[in-house]
Amino acid sequence: MKAMILAAGRGERMRPLTDTIPKPLLQVGGRTLIEWHLQNLARAGVESVVINLSWLGSKISSELGDGSRWGVQIEYSDEGDVALETGGGIFKALPYLGSQPFWLVNGDVFSDFDFARAPKLDESALAQLVLVPNPLHHPQGDVHLIGASGIRGVGHVEFSDGGDARRWTYSGIGVYRPEFFKQCPGGRFPLLPWLERAAAARQLQGFVHPGLWCDVGTPERLQALDERLAAGAVG
Repeated sequence: MKAMILAAGRGERMRPLTDTIPKPLLQVGGRTLIEWHLQNLARAGVESVVINLSWLGSKISSELGDGSRWGVQIEYSDEGDVALETGGGIFKALPYLGSQPFWLVNGDVFSDFDFARAPKLDESALAQLVLVPNPLHHPQGDVHLIGASGIRGVGHVEFSDGGDARRWTYSGIGVYRPEFFKQCPGGRFPLLPWLERAAAARQLQGFVHPGLWCDVGTPERLQALDERLAAGAVG
């Protein structure tokens, strides 16, 4: 199975740190954010990783090289000076990702999620999202999960009409079939409308990861995560 790590963004909320360092190369627990992802993906048996580049992209490729330090093969999808947003970046990278489902990981999140333990993607689904409990900075969540039972139970993701169902936050980690992007226009576009479209067609699944997860969106969150890892939150 292949994977793609999204690493092209500017990281405006992390300035001034990201004026000279691309966000995925910020360090927590003695490693860069993107190194944690590469390590976890390799541990789960992923051998090929695509990384998209834009802002300070050459620093990322120079730092990571061909990926051999982590036991993976890295290919780079360069978007030039203007990032293509999440949807456009994935669409551009599809030729590198092949015809099978692939992992998609936001380069600016941290998690102890075990990729090897993920439920299998159902044949009827175009994608499966890893959801997490809503963090303090995002209490309203993103989606409802309908029909799931127990921890890691798989259900249908809904963006509305969830009734009294609890809301969850999308972790920035998921499995996608290339067919998910079949009708996409190319160029610069966001991912969210296409997630909503798949959800409306009941082709979007999800399950909850109850473990460690952090959206490293501000310098304060980066520092708090670093302190937590220093205290032994994860090995």
